[in-house]
Amino acid sequence: MKLKDAIATLLRDGFILVFNEDRLDVVRTAGALLEAGVGNMEVTCRVRRPLEKIARLRKEVPRMLIGAASLIDFPGMLETYDRHHADDPLPSVERVAEAGAGFLVSAVNFSDETYEDFAGKLPIIPGCGTATEIVGQFSCGANLCKIFPARELGGPAFVRAVDPAIHKMISLVPTGGTSAANIGDYVAAGVLVVGASFSMIDKAVMARIIDEQDYALLAAEFKKIKALIDEHRAAKYPTLDWKKATTEQVSATTGRNFNVG
Repeated sequence: MKLKDAIATLLRDGFILVFNEDRLDVVRTAGALLEAGVGNMEVTCRVRRPLEKIARLRKEVPRMLIGAASLIDFPGMLETYDRHHADDPLPSVERVAEAGAGFLVSAVNFSDETYEDFAGKLPIIPGCGTATEIVGQFSCGANLCKIFPARELGGPAFVRAVDPAIHKMISLVPTGGTSAANIGDYVAAGVLVVGASFSMIDKAVMARIIDEQDYALLAAEFKKIKALIDEHRAAKYPTLDWKKATTEQVSATTGRNFNVG
C-alpha cells in the first residue's frame, strides 16, 4: 500500500487498535475489526512473537493495513533487552518492515536513521510527550504524532494546550487511557485518529470475549467504538465524507498536514 493510501486508511478509520492481548487470535481479531469497518490494526511488540503475527496477518488478511508498535529504535536498548529475552527478542524497525508492517509506531521518538530509511515510504507515528518532540519528529518526517501516555500527560486538556503551539498543523494520536467517555473531548480538541487497546471495552465484556473466544461480540464492541468516533467527527467536520475523503481533502478541511508532499 502506498504511503498516501495508508494514511488515508488511518484517517478514514479514525481508530487504531493496539493489539496487545496474547489470549486472542490475531487473525480473528482483524476479522472483527474489518466487520466493524476498521481497516487497520497495530501489533505491539509487547505481545509474544510479533513478527510471526505480522507475517500471518499479511498472508491471511492481505487487505488489512498492519502496523508494528512499541518499537525501540535504539540499538543499545535492543541489545540489552535481547540478551535477557533470547527466546523472544524485540524486533528492530528494519525487521518489522521486512515482515510486512505497513506503518511504524513507537512510544518514544524514532531515530534519524529510521527517517532516512522509511520516511516517505511507510507512515511513521512516533511517541511524543512535549511540543518540542512533536515538532521535532514531524520535521524529521513523521506523518502523525502519537501522544503517549495520553491520560498521564493530561488527556484532551493536553491536546488543547499544545495544539496552538504547533499551529494546529500536526495530527495528534492520543494513546493510553482513551475511552468511550473521552473520545468526544479528544475529537473536539482536534484529534482525527484515536489509538486504544482492548481497555476501551468494558472489563466484564472483554473477559467474556476472551473466555468464550467470542469474535462476533468483539466485532459488536468495535462497531460501537467506530460509531462513536464517526458521530463526533461528523459533528465537528460536517462537510467531510470520511469514507471517501482523500488526505488532501482532510488536510484542507482540518488544517492538518500529513507530510505526504
